Amino acid sequence: MRLAILAYDQISPFMLSTPLAVFGEPFLASGHRVEVCAAQRRISATGGLTIEAPLPLAAAREADIVILPGWRDANERVPAAITSELRAAEARGAMVVGLCLGAFGLAEARLLDGRRATTHWACVETFATRYPEVSVDAGALFVDEGQVLTSAGIASGLDCCLHLLGRISGAAEANRVARHLVVAPQRAGPQPQLIARPAIGNTSDRRITDVLEALRADPAAPPTLDELAHRAGMSRRSLTRHIRARTGGNLGEWLRRVRLARAQELLAGGTRGLEDVAARCGFPDAAALRTAFRTELGVTPRQWLARQRVD
Repeated sequence: MRLAILAYDQISPFMLSTPLAVFGEPFLASGHRVEVCAAQRRISATGGLTIEAPLPLAAAREADIVILPGWRDANERVPAAITSELRAAEARGAMVVGLCLGAFGLAEARLLDGRRATTHWACVETFATRYPEVSVDAGALFVDEGQVLTSAGIASGLDCCLHLLGRISGAAEANRVARHLVVAPQRAGPQPQLIARPAIGNTSDRRITDVLEALRADPAAPPTLDELAHRAGMSRRSLTRHIRARTGGNLGEWLRRVRLARAQELLAGGTRGLEDVAARCGFPDAAALRTAFRTELGVTPRQWLARQRVD
């Protein structure tokens, strides 16, 4: 699959690197072709950097997926040279993605009219006022509307890109890349944008990481909260507080998402029989698995599986 990333003057190197990290790293087994396109050959980037874009914007017209990674200022309109490429991509059936303030570009191109979308929390009010035709989900990490996707601020672009990788290459590939990037593969779109996170590297954080990684490895039959607290060397209350700070919710919510991610891996890998998948992932039965899919993803397992390959 061919992906085009639209670069522009004064781009954030982090925003540009987000889709490159997910789709363009050498460890990616899916073989996607990733190209950076810009209106001019040499563009400036924040931090005093200069970037040479290998291809003109027009090269994006052959892409299956077109990504606008952020925008430099919410108060500055995205230029027609970029919005026209976004419209052309949507018109020919390509997927279009706006990361962070890139949602402003998609809205300016009228691709979000009548659709749900999100953007950086600090610019939600500006976005909603300027584009009243868009249904703004201020709390989501990313919003998948099928052909059009938007993400919230900065790091949530990784979540959106990993989700997109899961759609085009399967959940197993997305989870594998997430582990290489050392990011959580289970962060779902509806998860809140603003989550307090502990400083990386302290002892408590490492112990919580060990507990969560053990549960991720075998989510089917987790120990009780008391057993987990004993394993982590802390009280139930302290464990619960640390888990909420790390995941944005309680242990049950996080574990449901982990089980769902495992179910996605099994289904994408060809496992058949929802009862078997449910048992292997820790769901009581197939009905509970279907409920989890509808609650977290808004689709049934069958519908989700049908969307995993983009023509």
